[in-house]
Amino acid sequence: MRAVIVAIGVAFLISLFCTPIAIKVFTRLKAGQPIRAEGPAMHQGKKGTPTMGGVVFILATVIAYVAGHLALTTLPDAQIAQVEPTITALVLLGLMVFSGAVGFIDDFLKVRKRHSGGLNKRGKLAGQILVGAIFGVVALYFPSSMTDVRGNATNTETVGSTTLSFIRDIPALEIGKIGAIIVIIMVVMAATNGVNLTDGLDGLATGASVMVLAAYGLIAFWQYRHWCADPNYTEAYCYTVRDPLEIALIAGAAAGACVGFLWWNTSPARIFMGDTGALGLGGLIAGMAMSTRTILLLPILGGLFVIITMSVVIQIISFRTTGKRVFRMSPLQHHFELAGWSEVNIVVRFWIIAGIGVAIGLGLFYSEFLAAVT
Repeated sequence: MRAVIVAIGVAFLISLFCTPIAIKVFTRLKAGQPIRAEGPAMHQGKKGTPTMGGVVFILATVIAYVAGHLALTTLPDAQIAQVEPTITALVLLGLMVFSGAVGFIDDFLKVRKRHSGGLNKRGKLAGQILVGAIFGVVALYFPSSMTDVRGNATNTETVGSTTLSFIRDIPALEIGKIGAIIVIIMVVMAATNGVNLTDGLDGLATGASVMVLAAYGLIAFWQYRHWCADPNYTEAYCYTVRDPLEIALIAGAAAGACVGFLWWNTSPARIFMGDTGALGLGGLIAGMAMSTRTILLLPILGGLFVIITMSVVIQIISFRTTGKRVFRMSPLQHHFELAGWSEVNIVVRFWIIAGIGVAIGLGLFYSEFLAAVT
Protein backbone atom coordinates (compact mmCIF):
# COMPACT_ATOMS: atom_id res chain seq x y z
CA MET A 1 0.00 0.00 0.00
CA ARG A 2 2.90 2.35 0.78
CA ALA A 3 4.24 2.11 -2.77
CA VAL A 4 0.81 2.92 -4.23
CA ILE A 5 0.45 5.97 -1.97
CA VAL A 6 3.93 7.17 -2.96
CA ALA A 7 3.06 6.81 -6.65
CA ILE A 8 -0.20 8.72 -6.21
CA GLY A 9 1.50 11.55 -4.34
CA VAL A 10 4.41 11.88 -6.76
CA ALA A 11 2.13 11.85 -9.80
CA PHE A 12 -0.19 14.44 -8.27
CA LEU A 13 2.63 16.84 -7.37
CA ILE A 14 4.40 16.51 -10.72
CA SER A 15 1.18 17.11 -12.63
CA LEU A 16 0.07 19.96 -10.36
CA PHE A 17 3.32 21.92 -10.58
CA CYS A 18 4.41 21.01 -14.11
CA THR A 19 1.11 21.77 -15.84
CA PRO A 20 1.61 25.58 -15.47
CA ILE A 21 5.02 25.14 -17.11
CA ALA A 22 3.37 23.25 -19.96
CA ILE A 23 0.80 26.04 -20.30
CA LYS A 24 3.58 28.60 -20.77
CA VAL A 25 5.55 26.40 -23.17
CA PHE A 26 2.58 25.48 -25.38
CA THR A 27 1.39 29.11 -25.36
CA ARG A 28 4.80 30.29 -26.61
CA LEU A 29 4.74 27.57 -29.26
CA LYS A 30 1.25 28.78 -30.23
CA ALA A 31 -0.08 25.28 -29.70
CA GLY A 32 -3.64 26.50 -29.23
CA GLN A 33 -6.73 24.34 -29.61
CA PRO A 34 -8.61 25.01 -32.88
CA ILE A 35 -12.38 25.23 -32.33
CA ARG A 36 -14.93 23.92 -34.83
CA ALA A 37 -17.04 26.71 -36.31
CA GLU A 38 -20.15 24.51 -36.22
CA GLY A 39 -19.77 23.82 -32.51
CA PRO A 40 -21.61 25.61 -29.70
CA ALA A 41 -21.07 29.38 -29.87
CA MET A 42 -19.81 29.53 -26.27
CA HIS A 43 -16.79 27.42 -27.28
CA GLN A 44 -15.41 30.12 -29.55
CA GLY A 45 -14.08 31.92 -26.48
CA LYS A 46 -11.82 28.90 -25.82
CA LYS A 47 -9.99 29.32 -29.10
CA GLY A 48 -6.24 29.45 -28.56
CA THR A 49 -6.26 27.65 -25.20
CA PRO A 50 -3.11 25.47 -25.09
CA THR A 51 -3.69 21.83 -25.94
CA MET A 52 -1.64 18.61 -25.72
CA GLY A 53 -1.71 18.84 -21.92
CA GLY A 54 -1.98 15.06 -21.78
CA VAL A 55 1.80 15.00 -22.18
CA VAL A 56 2.09 16.22 -18.59
CA PHE A 57 0.04 13.54 -16.86
CA ILE A 58 1.39 10.77 -19.07
CA LEU A 59 4.96 11.69 -18.08
CA ALA A 60 3.86 12.14 -14.46
CA THR A 61 2.41 8.62 -14.46
CA VAL A 62 5.62 7.08 -15.81
CA ILE A 63 7.81 8.97 -13.32
CA ALA A 64 5.49 8.11 -10.43
CA TYR A 65 5.65 4.45 -11.43
CA VAL A 66 9.43 4.58 -11.01
CA ALA A 67 9.02 6.31 -7.65
CA GLY A 68 6.58 3.62 -6.54
CA HIS A 69 9.13 0.94 -7.38
CA LEU A 70 11.76 2.72 -5.34
CA ALA A 71 9.32 2.50 -2.42
CA LEU A 72 8.83 -1.22 -3.11
CA THR A 73 12.52 -1.89 -2.59
CA THR A 74 12.04 -1.17 1.13
CA LEU A 75 9.51 -4.02 1.55
CA PRO A 76 10.56 -7.26 3.35
CA ASP A 77 11.91 -9.91 0.97
CA ALA A 78 9.41 -12.48 2.24
CA GLN A 79 6.40 -10.34 1.30
CA ILE A 80 4.84 -11.13 -2.05
CA ALA A 81 5.35 -8.04 -4.17
CA GLN A 82 6.73 -7.12 -7.54
CA VAL A 83 9.98 -5.26 -6.93
CA GLU A 84 11.32 -5.48 -10.47
CA PRO A 85 9.49 -3.83 -13.41
CA THR A 86 7.30 -6.38 -15.18
CA ILE A 87 5.72 -7.11 -18.53
CA THR A 88 2.49 -5.86 -16.96
CA ALA A 89 4.00 -2.41 -16.52
CA LEU A 90 5.35 -2.52 -20.08
CA VAL A 91 1.89 -3.31 -21.44
CA LEU A 92 -0.04 -0.77 -19.34
CA LEU A 93 2.40 2.11 -19.69
CA GLY A 94 2.99 1.17 -23.32
CA LEU A 95 -0.71 1.37 -24.09
CA MET A 96 -0.88 4.76 -22.39
CA VAL A 97 2.25 6.23 -23.99
CA PHE A 98 1.75 4.94 -27.53
CA SER A 99 -2.00 5.60 -27.63
CA GLY A 100 -1.08 9.08 -26.42
CA ALA A 101 1.48 9.28 -29.23
CA VAL A 102 -1.27 8.65 -31.80
CA GLY A 103 -3.23 11.48 -30.19
CA PHE A 104 -0.14 13.70 -30.15
CA ILE A 105 0.21 13.33 -33.92
CA ASP A 106 -3.44 14.32 -34.27
CA ASP A 107 -2.98 17.35 -31.98
CA PHE A 108 0.21 18.39 -33.75
CA LEU A 109 -1.47 18.33 -37.15
CA LYS A 110 -4.41 20.37 -35.80
CA VAL A 111 -2.07 23.01 -34.40
CA ARG A 112 0.06 23.07 -37.52
CA LYS A 113 -2.92 23.39 -39.87
CA ARG A 114 -4.76 25.78 -37.50
CA HIS A 115 -7.80 23.60 -38.12
CA SER A 116 -9.82 21.18 -35.98
CA GLY A 117 -9.25 18.41 -38.53
CA GLY A 118 -5.99 16.65 -37.60
CA LEU A 119 -5.08 13.07 -38.33
CA ASN A 120 -7.71 11.59 -40.64
CA LYS A 121 -10.03 8.85 -39.40
CA ARG A 122 -8.19 6.08 -41.21
CA GLY A 123 -4.85 7.19 -39.82
CA LYS A 124 -6.16 7.39 -36.27
CA LEU A 125 -7.91 4.02 -36.63
CA ALA A 126 -4.74 2.41 -38.00
CA GLY A 127 -2.73 3.79 -35.09
CA GLN A 128 -5.19 2.44 -32.53
CA ILE A 129 -5.24 -0.99 -34.18
CA LEU A 130 -1.45 -1.12 -34.35
CA VAL A 131 -1.00 -0.16 -30.69
CA GLY A 132 -3.68 -2.61 -29.56
CA ALA A 133 -2.21 -5.43 -31.65
CA ILE A 134 1.39 -4.95 -30.51
CA PHE A 135 0.61 -4.81 -26.82
CA GLY A 136 -2.04 -7.49 -27.18
CA VAL A 137 0.64 -9.87 -28.45
CA VAL A 138 2.96 -8.89 -25.59
CA ALA A 139 0.14 -9.37 -23.09
CA LEU A 140 -0.59 -12.91 -24.29
CA TYR A 141 2.78 -14.38 -25.21
CA PHE A 142 4.98 -13.53 -22.22
CA PRO A 143 4.02 -15.50 -19.08
CA SER A 144 5.29 -14.56 -15.64
CA SER A 145 8.27 -16.39 -14.15
CA MET A 146 7.66 -15.27 -10.55
CA THR A 147 8.97 -17.57 -7.84
CA ASP A 148 8.66 -17.62 -4.07
CA VAL A 149 11.53 -17.48 -1.57
CA ARG A 150 12.15 -21.21 -2.10
CA GLY A 151 12.39 -20.87 -5.87
CA ASN A 152 9.02 -22.47 -6.63
CA ALA A 153 6.91 -20.99 -9.40
CA THR A 154 4.03 -18.99 -7.90
CA ASN A 155 2.52 -17.26 -10.91
CA THR A 156 2.87 -18.21 -14.56
CA GLU A 157 0.04 -16.02 -15.82
CA THR A 158 0.13 -13.71 -18.82
CA VAL A 159 -1.09 -10.12 -18.60
CA GLY A 160 -4.04 -10.87 -20.84
CA SER A 161 -6.28 -13.92 -20.98
CA THR A 162 -7.55 -16.18 -23.74
CA THR A 163 -11.03 -16.17 -22.20
CA LEU A 164 -13.51 -13.36 -21.89
CA SER A 165 -13.87 -11.99 -18.37
CA PHE A 166 -16.40 -10.17 -16.22
CA ILE A 167 -15.40 -10.16 -12.54
CA ARG A 168 -12.80 -12.79 -13.38
CA ASP A 169 -12.15 -15.10 -16.34
CA ILE A 170 -15.18 -17.01 -17.63
CA PRO A 171 -13.82 -20.48 -18.55
CA ALA A 172 -16.78 -21.23 -20.84
CA LEU A 173 -15.90 -18.25 -23.04
CA GLU A 174 -12.53 -19.45 -24.33
CA ILE A 175 -11.59 -17.55 -27.51
CA GLY A 176 -7.94 -18.48 -28.07
CA LYS A 177 -4.97 -16.14 -28.45
CA ILE A 178 -5.93 -14.73 -31.84
CA GLY A 179 -9.47 -14.06 -30.67
CA ALA A 180 -8.11 -12.49 -27.49
CA ILE A 181 -5.86 -10.13 -29.46
CA ILE A 182 -8.84 -9.07 -31.57
CA VAL A 183 -10.84 -8.41 -28.39
CA ILE A 184 -7.96 -6.37 -26.94
CA ILE A 185 -7.80 -4.27 -30.11
CA MET A 186 -11.56 -3.68 -29.93
CA VAL A 187 -11.36 -2.69 -26.25
CA VAL A 188 -8.49 -0.28 -26.96
CA MET A 189 -10.44 1.30 -29.82
CA ALA A 190 -13.63 1.56 -27.76
CA ALA A 191 -11.92 3.03 -24.69
CA THR A 192 -9.74 5.54 -26.55
CA ASN A 193 -12.62 6.80 -28.66
CA GLY A 194 -14.95 6.84 -25.66
CA VAL A 195 -12.66 9.06 -23.62
CA ASN A 196 -11.92 11.20 -26.67
CA LEU A 197 -15.62 11.83 -27.36
CA THR A 198 -16.18 12.67 -23.68
CA ASP A 199 -13.40 15.26 -23.77
CA GLY A 200 -15.59 18.11 -24.96
CA LEU A 201 -16.06 20.25 -21.84
CA ASP A 202 -13.60 21.59 -19.28
CA GLY A 203 -12.64 18.83 -16.88
CA LEU A 204 -15.31 16.37 -17.99
CA ALA A 205 -13.11 13.55 -19.33
CA THR A 206 -10.40 14.19 -16.73
CA GLY A 207 -12.76 13.87 -13.77
CA ALA A 208 -14.53 10.82 -15.18
CA SER A 209 -11.18 9.14 -15.89
CA VAL A 210 -10.05 9.76 -12.31
CA MET A 211 -13.08 7.81 -11.06
CA VAL A 212 -12.54 4.87 -13.41
CA LEU A 213 -8.80 4.69 -12.71
CA ALA A 214 -9.41 4.90 -8.97
CA ALA A 215 -11.88 2.03 -9.29
CA TYR A 216 -9.32 -0.09 -11.11
CA GLY A 217 -6.76 0.80 -8.46
CA LEU A 218 -9.12 -0.53 -5.77
CA ILE A 219 -9.91 -3.66 -7.81
CA ALA A 220 -6.24 -4.42 -8.46
CA PHE A 221 -5.23 -3.86 -4.84
CA TRP A 222 -8.07 -6.12 -3.67
CA GLN A 223 -6.83 -8.76 -6.11
CA TYR A 224 -3.34 -8.36 -4.71
CA ARG A 225 -4.63 -8.93 -1.18
CA HIS A 226 -6.47 -12.06 -2.41
CA TRP A 227 -4.02 -13.29 -5.00
CA CYS A 228 -3.72 -16.92 -6.07
CA ALA A 229 0.08 -16.51 -6.16
CA ASP A 230 -0.07 -16.01 -2.38
CA PRO A 231 -0.23 -19.42 -0.62
CA ASN A 232 -2.28 -17.88 2.21
CA TYR A 233 -5.37 -17.86 0.00
CA THR A 234 -7.30 -20.77 -1.44
CA GLU A 235 -8.27 -21.05 -5.08
CA ALA A 236 -11.95 -20.85 -4.17
CA TYR A 237 -11.84 -17.11 -3.63
CA CYS A 238 -8.51 -15.85 -4.90
CA TYR A 239 -7.85 -14.03 -8.17
CA THR A 240 -5.83 -15.54 -11.00
CA VAL A 241 -4.15 -12.46 -12.41
CA ARG A 242 -0.63 -11.32 -13.07
CA ASP A 243 1.11 -8.57 -11.03
CA PRO A 244 -1.95 -7.00 -9.35
CA LEU A 245 0.17 -4.69 -7.17
CA GLU A 246 1.81 -3.39 -10.33
CA ILE A 247 -1.62 -2.66 -11.79
CA ALA A 248 -2.76 -0.87 -8.63
CA LEU A 249 0.41 1.21 -8.58
CA ILE A 250 -0.04 2.39 -12.18
CA ALA A 251 -3.78 3.02 -11.76
CA GLY A 252 -3.10 5.08 -8.65
CA ALA A 253 -0.32 7.03 -10.33
CA ALA A 254 -2.51 7.84 -13.34
CA ALA A 255 -5.44 8.88 -11.13
CA GLY A 256 -3.17 11.12 -9.05
CA ALA A 257 -1.69 12.68 -12.18
CA CYS A 258 -5.16 13.40 -13.55
CA VAL A 259 -6.24 15.06 -10.29
CA GLY A 260 -3.21 17.35 -10.47
CA PHE A 261 -4.02 18.16 -14.08
CA LEU A 262 -7.69 18.74 -13.25
CA TRP A 263 -6.64 21.69 -11.05
CA TRP A 264 -5.78 23.55 -14.27
CA ASN A 265 -8.21 21.80 -16.62
CA THR A 266 -11.42 22.53 -14.72
CA SER A 267 -13.65 25.40 -15.87
CA PRO A 268 -12.39 27.77 -17.08
CA ALA A 269 -9.68 25.50 -18.46
CA ARG A 270 -6.18 26.92 -18.71
CA ILE A 271 -5.11 23.92 -20.81
CA PHE A 272 -6.77 21.02 -22.63
CA MET A 273 -5.57 17.43 -22.54
CA GLY A 274 -6.11 17.14 -26.29
CA ASP A 275 -6.20 13.84 -28.13
CA THR A 276 -2.79 13.18 -26.57
CA GLY A 277 -4.36 12.84 -23.15
CA ALA A 278 -7.72 11.40 -24.20
CA LEU A 279 -6.24 8.55 -26.24
CA GLY A 280 -3.54 7.96 -23.63
CA LEU A 281 -6.12 7.60 -20.84
CA GLY A 282 -8.33 5.41 -23.02
CA GLY A 283 -5.42 3.12 -23.81
CA LEU A 284 -4.55 2.78 -20.13
CA ILE A 285 -8.15 2.13 -19.10
CA ALA A 286 -8.38 -0.59 -21.75
CA GLY A 287 -5.19 -2.12 -20.36
CA MET A 288 -6.63 -2.03 -16.85
CA ALA A 289 -9.71 -3.97 -17.95
CA MET A 290 -7.54 -6.55 -19.70
CA SER A 291 -4.98 -7.01 -16.92
CA THR A 292 -7.52 -7.24 -14.07
CA ARG A 293 -9.57 -9.74 -16.10
CA THR A 294 -12.67 -7.49 -16.00
CA ILE A 295 -13.21 -6.70 -19.67
CA LEU A 296 -17.02 -7.04 -19.61
CA LEU A 297 -17.15 -4.97 -16.41
CA LEU A 298 -15.56 -2.00 -18.21
CA PRO A 299 -18.81 -0.82 -19.88
CA ILE A 300 -20.31 -0.47 -16.40
CA LEU A 301 -17.32 1.20 -14.74
CA GLY A 302 -16.98 3.48 -17.77
CA GLY A 303 -20.73 3.94 -18.15
CA LEU A 304 -20.44 7.65 -18.95
CA PHE A 305 -18.06 6.93 -21.83
CA VAL A 306 -20.52 4.34 -23.17
CA ILE A 307 -23.48 6.73 -22.96
CA ILE A 308 -21.63 9.52 -24.76
CA THR A 309 -20.31 7.18 -27.44
CA MET A 310 -23.77 5.74 -28.03
CA SER A 311 -25.17 9.24 -28.45
CA VAL A 312 -22.82 9.72 -31.40
CA VAL A 313 -23.71 6.31 -32.86
CA ILE A 314 -27.45 6.98 -32.52
CA GLN A 315 -27.09 10.42 -34.10
CA ILE A 316 -25.19 9.06 -37.10
CA ILE A 317 -27.55 6.13 -37.68
CA SER A 318 -30.64 8.32 -37.35
CA PHE A 319 -29.35 11.01 -39.71
CA ARG A 320 -28.16 8.55 -42.36
CA THR A 321 -31.35 6.48 -42.32
CA THR A 322 -34.05 9.12 -41.76
CA GLY A 323 -32.30 12.43 -42.38
CA LYS A 324 -33.31 13.55 -38.86
CA ARG A 325 -31.20 14.17 -35.78
CA VAL A 326 -32.14 12.74 -32.37
CA PHE A 327 -29.99 15.26 -30.49
CA ARG A 328 -29.40 18.94 -31.15
CA MET A 329 -25.74 18.04 -31.45
CA SER A 330 -23.55 15.08 -30.53
CA PRO A 331 -21.66 14.05 -28.44
CA LEU A 332 -24.36 14.26 -25.78
CA GLN A 333 -22.77 17.02 -23.68
CA HIS A 334 -23.17 19.47 -26.56
CA HIS A 335 -26.88 18.64 -26.82
CA PHE A 336 -27.34 19.93 -23.29
CA GLU A 337 -25.22 22.99 -24.01
CA LEU A 338 -27.55 23.92 -26.86
CA ALA A 339 -30.49 23.22 -24.55
CA GLY A 340 -29.27 26.01 -22.29
CA TRP A 341 -27.43 24.12 -19.54
CA SER A 342 -24.27 25.79 -18.25
CA GLU A 343 -20.97 24.02 -18.82
CA VAL A 344 -20.34 23.55 -15.11
CA ASN A 345 -23.80 22.02 -14.57
CA ILE A 346 -23.26 19.55 -17.38
CA VAL A 347 -19.81 18.54 -16.12
CA VAL A 348 -20.93 18.02 -12.51
CA ARG A 349 -24.04 16.09 -13.50
CA PHE A 350 -22.10 13.91 -15.91
CA TRP A 351 -19.53 13.28 -13.17
CA ILE A 352 -22.42 12.05 -11.02
CA ILE A 353 -23.40 9.63 -13.79
CA ALA A 354 -19.77 8.48 -14.04
CA GLY A 355 -19.69 7.96 -10.27
CA ILE A 356 -22.88 5.90 -10.36
CA GLY A 357 -21.37 3.62 -13.00
CA VAL A 358 -18.20 3.19 -10.94
CA ALA A 359 -20.21 2.48 -7.78
CA ILE A 360 -22.31 -0.18 -9.55
CA GLY A 361 -19.19 -1.77 -11.06
CA LEU A 362 -17.37 -1.92 -7.73
CA GLY A 363 -20.50 -3.26 -6.06
CA LEU A 364 -20.73 -6.10 -8.59
CA PHE A 365 -17.03 -6.87 -8.18
CA TYR A 366 -17.19 -7.05 -4.39
CA SER A 367 -20.53 -8.88 -4.27
CA GLU A 368 -19.02 -11.68 -6.37
CA PHE A 369 -16.24 -12.04 -3.81
CA LEU A 370 -18.72 -12.14 -0.93
CA ALA A 371 -20.75 -14.81 -2.73
CA ALA A 372 -17.59 -16.88 -3.25
CA VAL A 373 -16.52 -16.92 0.40
CA THR A 374 -19.94 -17.54 1.98
